[in-house]
Amino acid sequence: MEINVTLNGTQRTDDVEPRQLLVDYIRGTGNTGTHIGCDTTSCGACTVLVDGTPMKTCTMFAVQATGKSLTTVEGLKQNGALHPIQAAFKEKHGLQCGFCTPGMMLTSAALLEENPDPSEDDVRWAISGNLCRCTGYVNIVKAVQHAGELIREN
Repeated sequence: MEINVTLNGTQRTDDVEPRQLLVDYIRGTGNTGTHIGCDTTSCGACTVLVDGTPMKTCTMFAVQATGKSLTTVEGLKQNGALHPIQAAFKEKHGLQCGFCTPGMMLTSAALLEENPDPSEDDVRWAISGNLCRCTGYVNIVKAVQHAGELIREN
């Protein structure tokens, strides 16, 4: 089947198998920051933004994304500069192994789009569908709140 998507700002038309998962399609385009974790939507490692909304792509078919805009972690960077959430994760040590990081960043970017001044509870609720086995979440929360500060300054 043919799909038409905007992937990280670039229009694409591709032929896909009707049963191809969106995560596999995205990774096949070279956007390997989208990780495959649990295959059951439990971990959030496969999260991307679909029309600005965080979606877990391990149980979504690529054909379901036709006509939509997809943003992966690679697409957060704008004009060669890190997105505030990427800069904040780096500055506030919001990652360890990095496996959950792309999904965490995309979920957090969507939160900050709606609420650039989230409370700790707001952040924890927003990322509750993304599991991290390394950090204990403390620095992730700090990073998201710091990214909010960076956004508000601009």
